[in-house]
Amino acid sequence: MIKNKYLKHQASIHNLIWRGLQVLGKQGVIFAILILAAKLLDPYTFGVYNYILAIILFLVMFGDFGISTATSKYVAEYNATDKNKLKSVLFSSGIIILGLTIIITILTLTFGKYFLGDKYIYVLFSLPLIFLMPLSSLYDGIYRGLKKFKQLATISLGVGFLSLFFIYFLIKNYGLIGALISQNLFYLILVIALGLGYREFNFKLNKGVLKQIFSYSIIVGFAAISFFLYSKADVLILGHYGFINEIGYYELIMQVFTFGFLPFVLLAQVIAPNITEYFAKKEFGKVILKWKKFLFFIIPLSIIIACLFYFLFPQALKLFLPKYYVPEMTISIFILTFLIPAKIWGVFQTQGFIVSTGFAKINAITTFIGGVLNVILDVVFLKLMGFIGVFLVTLVIHSLTIIVQTIIFKRQMNRLK
Repeated sequence: MIKNKYLKHQASIHNLIWRGLQVLGKQGVIFAILILAAKLLDPYTFGVYNYILAIILFLVMFGDFGISTATSKYVAEYNATDKNKLKSVLFSSGIIILGLTIIITILTLTFGKYFLGDKYIYVLFSLPLIFLMPLSSLYDGIYRGLKKFKQLATISLGVGFLSLFFIYFLIKNYGLIGALISQNLFYLILVIALGLGYREFNFKLNKGVLKQIFSYSIIVGFAAISFFLYSKADVLILGHYGFINEIGYYELIMQVFTFGFLPFVLLAQVIAPNITEYFAKKEFGKVILKWKKFLFFIIPLSIIIACLFYFLFPQALKLFLPKYYVPEMTISIFILTFLIPAKIWGVFQTQGFIVSTGFAKINAITTFIGGVLNVILDVVFLKLMGFIGVFLVTLVIHSLTIIVQTIIFKRQMNRLK
């Protein structure tokens, strides 16, 4: 019994390490593309690039609508209970994604030029992403459900590394169009590589599987919409009102945050199984004790990180991306630096405690409310204060949402003690 537990623990650590490498690798490539685009494009074109990607992510959100996340859940379930259903997951889920992306593509081609104006042509270059990104996420979900973390990491890292060469060439020689095409090629090669690595499927449409995955994906899809309103909607609003350069500043800072916060996400994933075990055994006091220990460790650490970011990031810009070292950027850095402690604690608390104890509803509700308020206040304060208004709203709404999540979670746990 002890030996089995030890082996199971070793396997979990092994999977976590490979999952961490895969996440860091994929995010690293995305971050590298962003830095290359920032380096090789002028600030306005870089802003347009990020605006187009935000539009594409908005469309992808409806093209996937939680299918990939739902797939991961049911792949793990079918792998343990029904191998025949497992073999039909890829085709059944793929049919849903294909149907949704065809509808989204038709709507984009029909109404896109009326809403997007002169940016419509750039969206056309990125249309393949509406299908390729959800399909890559679908494969990601299958690999995760089957616990093929090492294979997933190897493929993602290999494709990412090789892609950097043609990404640099395309952006350097073809500018914005090259940057958009490079995204298409990266995801196309990733999908092909993942497809070659997973062949245990059949071309049989299983209505039961399709119904289960789609039903669960609706819940996840609405959560994704809430998160988009909470985060990426800022870019669309800035772009709609013509603040293109400022989109570039916003995305540079936010992508640095996303990449820099990954260690805290991975740390949360390490402790999450233990927190789940304590909760399942009704050892609520231990959960609260762990929560408090991490709170008093992470908040001071995140304040130190915020100070380092404030002093070092502008110097890095001055050295590597001098064209972005402008007053608007320094103001943006000053405002969003104050968000770092809340964001670090937020990503850690969500992964490590809220989700692992089954209180994901806390995040769903607060993120939805925060997202709606974010969009409304973005428009109001942008008209009152210019682009600074959007950055201030981001600071206030994100911080308050995370504070509210923390208070509600603590109260829920105290009631269980």
